[in-house]
Amino acid sequence: MQKPFIPQKLPLKNVDWEYLLPNIIKANSSLAKFDGLLENINNPLLFLSPLMTQEAVLSSRIEGTQASLNDILEFEASPSRKKENYNDIEEVLNYREALQYAEKELQNRPICLNLVKDIHSILLNGVRGQNKARGEFRKIQNWIGPPGSTIETASFVPPSPDVALSSLSNWEKYCHYEENDRLVQLAIIHAQFEIIHPFLDGNGRLGRILIPLFLYEKRLLKYPALYVSEFFEKNREDYYQKLRHISENNSWTHWLEYFLLAVTKQAEINTHRAKQVSRLYEEMKSIIQNVTKTRNSIQIQDFLFTKIMFETPDFTKHSHLSKPHAARVLKNLLNHDVIETISPSKGRRPAIYGFSKLMEIIKSEQYVQPDPRARAFS
Repeated sequence: MQKPFIPQKLPLKNVDWEYLLPNIIKANSSLAKFDGLLENINNPLLFLSPLMTQEAVLSSRIEGTQASLNDILEFEASPSRKKENYNDIEEVLNYREALQYAEKELQNRPICLNLVKDIHSILLNGVRGQNKARGEFRKIQNWIGPPGSTIETASFVPPSPDVALSSLSNWEKYCHYEENDRLVQLAIIHAQFEIIHPFLDGNGRLGRILIPLFLYEKRLLKYPALYVSEFFEKNREDYYQKLRHISENNSWTHWLEYFLLAVTKQAEINTHRAKQVSRLYEEMKSIIQNVTKTRNSIQIQDFLFTKIMFETPDFTKHSHLSKPHAARVLKNLLNHDVIETISPSKGRRPAIYGFSKLMEIIKSEQYVQPDPRARAFS
């Protein structure tokens, strides 16, 4: 039987700073460009709101949740409609709620173990795992492996509960340590949290929530807006392998290199997306004005960028138009392909409409031309 793993004490003594320097420079540069672009967008929350929902979808998907961005948006447009994958949708919504809660809490307290427990409590509220000591650090041994595995056949056995608590205390102190580079520090914080595996369930999702929160707390970003789960989900095997190699071979350097690559690529992708959303917003100003022919065109535009999917009553409320006027405007928006019908009306149930142009940007596979000067990732 494997013995429970004993994590290294932080800060690490074996970081190869010289080797990582090109990756550190590139990751910080990409992140700064993304932050600068967000600062220059008129209303960055219009871009960040759907991106946060997409993060919740992808981070939950890494753990096996089967809910798409469409599922979440349709559910929020019409919560009363029955959904076969309601439990999965609820997990995604919990993830987003936990992220939003933590963002507000960082105004009053730093990242700390009590905040981590509060986030965990929200994450598992009313969903699978809710009976596994929700909001409390584990008091029993756990292990990681395929379904049906035992501690004898596990691929990894995290530290015993007493070691986990002392490691968490060290981890918390390290969160506020003045490391040589914040992104390297964040990579270590994320990996060490997954190694400690302090909860009986939800460790992966909570560890990924900490990424944008740390960037926000340390003022690397003005919004907790860099969601790296998209990169991890696309490269899931690499993600797990690099984490596993830390405990198996003490291979911190390869993990740090991988994490810096993830930050670089995700920042580049998000910068590209933000530019597309900003461009779309400007393009739609005259289109929506001409199509709607109303003084409320900006409210209508902001509603479309914020809501993406909606029913007629919601549109009427936020457009500040009368019901007949709102119905005419909706018809014009449909006829000019500004919006499309996602789900047609049926009986007394209204139709669901969608602003597909924004959806396409958020969901699209983004490719950023690699820098030919960058070192190949091994």
